[in-house]
Amino acid sequence: MLQDTNQILLLLILATALFSMKGFSDYGFFEKYKFQVNRILNGEQVRMLTSGFLHADWIHLGFNMYALYLFGNIVILRLGVFSFLGIYFGSLLIGNLYSLYYHKKEPYYSAIGASGAVSGIVYSCILLYPEMELFLFFIPIPIKGYIFGVIYLLYSMYGMKKQLGNIGHSAHLGGAIGGFILTLAIYPEIFLINRTMVIILSVPVLILLIFGKSLEK
Repeated sequence: MLQDTNQILLLLILATALFSMKGFSDYGFFEKYKFQVNRILNGEQVRMLTSGFLHADWIHLGFNMYALYLFGNIVILRLGVFSFLGIYFGSLLIGNLYSLYYHKKEPYYSAIGASGAVSGIVYSCILLYPEMELFLFFIPIPIKGYIFGVIYLLYSMYGMKKQLGNIGHSAHLGGAIGGFILTLAIYPEIFLINRTMVIILSVPVLILLIFGKSLEK
């Protein structure tokens, strides 16, 4: 219910929607603030942040903001609004940093969207409540949060390697890992409360650290 939603979360969704709407109708604005490798490497680091407020269309915007609405409140209720904002923007930047590193040899690679930040919030929520049940469009039965988390990261790695679709898999992956690391840093008690689940959810992160070079182009 909207009346139960944190006001800061609603402001973040509203700001993203307004920024995206401006980008829908103003090509110059869109080009100025999107993620683009050569522009960032030439000093326009602000794009690392602003690209997270741009979206390709209403469907892209709606999907991201709906996921943020669903999972953001849960993280805020457990960790507080300042921790939520730290995880959101930290995941956005970590996702874009990883994407910048992964696509460093592609000067004209560009991307937009809050997906990296939202992935961080989703993974944070899963880390806080690994037994939560998620209902996904393409799976007719509920799936445990920790199972979804592991599958999501492994799929992102596969998508990067195979370059599946017009999707920023590297930003999704980096953002989710950012959410994992930042949540543990903010709330290290999780490791004592549910050590087994933390270890399970860390497996894809360890795989990336050990075999990450094989994903590079």
